[in-house]
Amino acid sequence: MLETIAIILIVLWLLGMVSGYTMGNFIYVLLVIAIVLFLVRLVSGRRVV
Repeated sequence: MLETIAIILIVLWLLGMVSGYTMGNFIYVLLVIAIVLFLVRLVSGRRVV
């Protein structure tokens, strides 16, 4: 779940950077959120539910 959200945020960030249409610091906020989600995923590890 976290991986999917992080991937979506990274794709949105890349689209914002490539398209040239940046919405202020929002693009960087998406990048920071995606990195935080990846770090949480790495620290927590893969849990079997």
